[in-house]
Amino acid sequence: MIPMLDLKLQYAALKNDIDNAVADVLQNTHFIMGPNVKQFESEAAQYLGVKHAISCNSGTDALHLALRACGIAEGDEVITTPFSYAATVEAICYVGAIPVFVDIEPNTYNISTQAIESAITTKTKAILPVHIFGQVAAMQEIVNIAEKNNLKIIEDCAQSFGSKQNNQQTGSIGDAGCFSFFPSKNLGCYGDGGLFTTNCDKTAEQFMLLKSHGSRIRNQHEIVGWNSRLDELQAAILRIKLKHIDEFNNNRISVAKRYNELLASPTIVTPSFENNGSHVFHQYTLLSENRDAISEQLTKENIGHAIYYSIPLSEQPAFKAISRSESLTNTLSICSKCISLPMFPEISNQQIEKVVSTVKSAV
Repeated sequence: MIPMLDLKLQYAALKNDIDNAVADVLQNTHFIMGPNVKQFESEAAQYLGVKHAISCNSGTDALHLALRACGIAEGDEVITTPFSYAATVEAICYVGAIPVFVDIEPNTYNISTQAIESAITTKTKAILPVHIFGQVAAMQEIVNIAEKNNLKIIEDCAQSFGSKQNNQQTGSIGDAGCFSFFPSKNLGCYGDGGLFTTNCDKTAEQFMLLKSHGSRIRNQHEIVGWNSRLDELQAAILRIKLKHIDEFNNNRISVAKRYNELLASPTIVTPSFENNGSHVFHQYTLLSENRDAISEQLTKENIGHAIYYSIPLSEQPAFKAISRSESLTNTLSICSKCISLPMFPEISNQQIEKVVSTVKSAV
């Protein structure tokens, strides 16, 4: 068996450090808003190159409260991608805004900047790009569009911790960045966790109020807020893993290069990326007209794989009636052809070769 992801290997490599960190938290019994939370926020801010890094309960909460902190409200339009997880558009719906789905690029699967420009109306207030599968969207172009049209940019960085563009980390380029620490992420904890980033003092202050019951001072509540906290145990684990994130991501890139080399074929479109840290391969996703045959063969060989995302968000029953969609030609094509192969930093060459041989036997 080859799993899609093997967290046991990573835990085994970091076991002593993680066990000691967890034991310290248990002995100190400071489980909520303890010292590890503050230290992790400081260390994450330094790593990401941002002024403010504020932890929260999940990546979904980060997106939701980031939109509120940026002033996005009922009736506003937010342009985003239909090729993402549901949390991206759920956050837009939570604030009463209207999701506007535009097409994606055929080579990166990221939101198309040309499509963004075509979709802007007088109601548009923000752009929510997703750095899908760990590859950075065309952020410089998106920044230019946003500045020209006075729009906010909220980056969905759930899959891109550690990826860079022009030496800027994702989450440091737009008005706000939103990260998930779900266990399968490049930087994952052992439960739920999230992070909000910004360089704006006012936005950071508003996010802090929103995530803390609308309160700065105990028992005084200025606005209706939420309870969204990263717990101390998860922060302690994330502090250990953060020290190794570049190593993990570099290993992922090496795995992707090996896959690309071995999978070269007229019937397979491998992921495109440049050797500049702009893609950290949360997933390794290829395209093939024979996607279903590949999936069937991988299943027979007991090899983990996944299809993200076979139904675009624009076609999901929960969002179809409350959103607006532009032409989605590339999205629909990619949804019908994409398949993700096993990807984790510790995967062996032997496992890679087995995956490749199985894929090739089906095309």
